[in-house]
Amino acid sequence: MLLATALERVFIINDKGNEIRLTDPDPTWSEQSVINYYANEYPILATAKISAPQFNADKVEFRLESVMGTKG
Repeated sequence: MLLATALERVFIINDKGNEIRLTDPDPTWSEQSVINYYANEYPILATAKISAPQFNADKVEFRLESVMGTKG
């Protein structure tokens, strides 16, 4: 018997050298909707891009990387 299960999504941000793992608020949301959901708490996400998913055991990990540049 073959059993299919959905993999848990985890969103990872690096904020000031600290890796923060964010849980998926709703598996039916798009990745961009999850970013928008967490952007109020983590302003760095306002300009974040999503990396390609990485499969790690029973989870799908998305790295959220800021695309904000430096001025000057």
